[in-house]
Amino acid sequence: MKFQIHSKSLYNALSAVSKVINSKNAMTILNNFLFEVDNDSVKITASDLENILTARVKIEKLEGEGGKFCVDARRCVELFKELPELNVDFSVDDNLAITIEYPGDKFNFVGINGNEYPTPKQEAQEIEPLVFDCPVEQLVLGIDNTLFAVGTDDLRPQMMGILFDIKPESITFVATDTRKLVRYTNSMSAPGITASCIIPVKPATIIKNAFAKEEKVKVSLDTKSATIESETFTFNCRFIKGVFPDYNRVIPANNPHSLTIDRHSMLNALRRVGVFVDPGHGLVKFRITPESLEMKAQDNNFCTSGRVELPCSFTGNEMIIGFSAPYLIEICNTLSTENIVIKLSDPSRPGVFVPEENDDDSDLLMLLMPMTVSNF
Repeated sequence: MKFQIHSKSLYNALSAVSKVINSKNAMTILNNFLFEVDNDSVKITASDLENILTARVKIEKLEGEGGKFCVDARRCVELFKELPELNVDFSVDDNLAITIEYPGDKFNFVGINGNEYPTPKQEAQEIEPLVFDCPVEQLVLGIDNTLFAVGTDDLRPQMMGILFDIKPESITFVATDTRKLVRYTNSMSAPGITASCIIPVKPATIIKNAFAKEEKVKVSLDTKSATIESETFTFNCRFIKGVFPDYNRVIPANNPHSLTIDRHSMLNALRRVGVFVDPGHGLVKFRITPESLEMKAQDNNFCTSGRVELPCSFTGNEMIIGFSAPYLIEICNTLSTENIVIKLSDPSRPGVFVPEENDDDSDLLMLLMPMTVSNF
C-alpha cells in the first residue's frame, strides 16, 4: 500500500489526536496511532480506553488497497513537526515496514497490525441516544469559563468534572470544588432536548482544543458516554458516574450589598498583596467601605505583610471579610468585563461574582466561600 498526503494537514491531525494518549499506558499498543486508509482519506485514531479521538485527513492518491496499521505516536508527531510543508509518500509493505519519504529524505518505521488495536465493545443501548447540533463556540465558552473550578478530591468524584445541564433552550455548564462554584448558561443555540452529564477534565480539555477550529458539531448522548462529531474529528468520552450536587440550592437568592470595582486594578492588586499571604491558607482580608476597598495579607511566620487600597463603589456599610487570594485571582482572570460586581450579604455568607454586563445569550455567575476573619 502506498499513499500520498500533505505533511501540514497530517501534523495538525496527529498533534490534536495525540492529546488523548497517556504518558504511561497499561497496554503498549496504546502508545501508537491507528491509521486506517481508504480511497480518499486516512483516519488517525488514539485511545486511552476511556476516550477515543479520530481525525480524518484527505489523501492525494492511493496505490494498492487500503488497510490499517499502527505506528509509534511520539516519533510520528515529532517527525511531522519538523517536516517542511509538502506532500509526503507513505509506503507500507506486507511485513508492516513503513517508509515515509519525499525528495531528499527518507524515514523508516516498524508498524504493528492494526487489528491488534483495542476497539470498544458495542453495547446494546437501553434507550435511543439523544442528539443535537450546536456551535463549537458554545461548548468552548462553557468549558473555558468553568474548567478552573473543577474539584480534585478523589472522595468526591462527581465534582471532578464539568456538569453539562442541557435544556431545550440552552446549555448550563457547572463546576465546583465546594470552595468555589461557577455556573455558565449559554443559549447561543437551542439543543431541543433535556439531559445532563458530567464530563471529566481530560475530555473537556480535548474538546476545547481539538474542535476549536471547527464551526459546528453533532453531539450524541447515551447512558454512559458522549460522541462529538465534526467534519474533521470524532470524539467519544465516558461520563463520570454519580449525581452532581444541586448547584442552584447553594447560590444565594439575595445578596443585598453590591461592590463594583475595576477588574484589572483588582487583579493587579491581588497579585501584589498575594506575595505576602501565608501559603498555608492564602487569606487576604478585605475592608470594604462605600468608596474604597482595602486588602491586607500577612505571613506571621516571616513577619511580612502587605496592604493595598483601591477605589470602588459599595452599596452597603463597612464590611470586613476574607477570601483566598489564589481563588480570587482565578475568578478575575476568567471574568472578561472591564468592571466586576461582587454581591455580598455578610462575612459568613458566600460572595457572588458576576460581570458588570453579560454577553448576549450568556449568563455567568461565580460563587466563592469566605474565610473566617476576626479583625482587619
